[in-house]
Amino acid sequence: MQIEKKKYTVMVDDNFHFTDESERYEAGSFDSAEEAINDCRRITEESVRGLYLKGITPAGLRDRYITFGEDPFVRSDEGTVYFSAWDHVTEDLCARIIADIKTKQP
Repeated sequence: MQIEKKKYTVMVDDNFHFTDESERYEAGSFDSAEEAINDCRRITEESVRGLYLKGITPAGLRDRYITFGEDPFVRSDEGTVYFSAWDHVTEDLCARIIADIKTKQP
């Protein structure tokens, strides 16, 4: 029995080691581009949450992400699947994440 390979693979680079492929890892494989992109969004947003510091501004959180965050992307034998974590992490997204974190703090 042959196992069918998933068509879309999410790979993750480390912004702090931007050009170092040895820091890259595979996060998962998916049957559809939509599933892979949703996983990229999840990984990106979890990374932003992990970089939160008390008192940080949305612009400051975005800057921390660009310097230290995880940068997922999709590989596919079917061709290019566009997802840009840097485009996804807007100041508006950072503001929403900060507000969410603050509402969950005791």
